[in-house]
Amino acid sequence: MKDQAEGLRHLVQTHQDRSIRQTRIITVTSGKGGVGKSNFTLNFALSLQAQGYKVLVFDADIGLANIDVLMGVPSSYNLYHLLKREKTIWEIIQKGANGLEFIAGGSGFTDLLRLTEEELNYFSEQISELHGYADFIIFDTGAGLSKETLQFILASEETIVVTTPEPTSITDAYAIIKMVTSMGHQVSFKLVINRVTDAKEGRQTADKISLVAHQFLDLQIPTLGFIEDDAAVSKAVRKQVPFSLAFPNSAAAVNIRAISEAFVGGYRTSHTPSSGVKSFLNKMMRLLK
Repeated sequence: MKDQAEGLRHLVQTHQDRSIRQTRIITVTSGKGGVGKSNFTLNFALSLQAQGYKVLVFDADIGLANIDVLMGVPSSYNLYHLLKREKTIWEIIQKGANGLEFIAGGSGFTDLLRLTEEELNYFSEQISELHGYADFIIFDTGAGLSKETLQFILASEETIVVTTPEPTSITDAYAIIKMVTSMGHQVSFKLVINRVTDAKEGRQTADKISLVAHQFLDLQIPTLGFIEDDAAVSKAVRKQVPFSLAFPNSAAAVNIRAISEAFVGGYRTSHTPSSGVKSFLNKMMRLLK
């Protein structure tokens, strides 16, 4: 009886939590590979979780899905198993470092473009189950503007663009912003500058992109922050432990906490209500059909 009562209380609490949460959909992308996008996504998600938010990471990188590798957690199931109706959405959610929940992607996202209408409806029904489940669902997309990445950018409420001070990285980051904007879509972009030597270089890099975006695209693109080029990051990758957990006092870990706090600060003061999973799905389904 005691166990049943405890289970009932858990169900009631879960229902209440889901009715209160306004799930916010975030896409993380980059103009080119090798800028530390997935590492940022993982540690950003862990930092949000440490602030008391429930976070679900969706590995949407088709060719180089590696969120599970960065955590040293073998993924038993991924999106492919959902699309083939072998597993439900709840069965493909796995737990990694510090209990962070994630969904492995891999080749499953390529199959999204070849789904029948019946399969597409099933996918939609399953993803809609996540409404109110988490405060933030973060999609870690592939680098560059592939058709799949574009779909996630356009369907999400906001997109964080990760770049570095390297000229090619800056150019490619701006190219993504320009491409999406030139298609007539209004997307809320934010910048994160990775691997900077110091805050000055971070500000200069962000200013270059923001200035050009304002001048030629009439866009205001805020910067969430900068992450220093820190040897602790590569050490953590080799250990397959997120750097914010392996080296919590490192410069990069301090930077990622500051970025997540800046993000949450903007989230709390925003007067724009979250459009949630259903709006995301409606946009995604229009893009897929």
